Amino acid sequence: MDPVERLRGVFTRTLGLPEGAEVDGLEYRSIPQWDSLAHMSLVAAMEDEFDIMIDTDDVLDMSSFAKATALLVKHGVPVPAR
Repeated sequence: MDPVERLRGVFTRTLGLPEGAEVDGLEYRSIPQWDSLAHMSLVAAMEDEFDIMIDTDDVLDMSSFAKATALLVKHGVPVPAR
């Protein structure tokens, strides 16, 4: 499965969103489900899903789905160009 699709699944599951929910435009605290606790859960779920280790600076900088995708690229996950 495409890494971006996998990331969409991580966001959907972790934030408790309905299957197929639009997550590409999400930003931190733009919905009630993405609070500080859910943010840490997202980080942990991303680390598990992609077998990466996200450092504190990146945790703080990951303020949107787009930044989460860029974070995958930074960690060597092959994300197709859009």
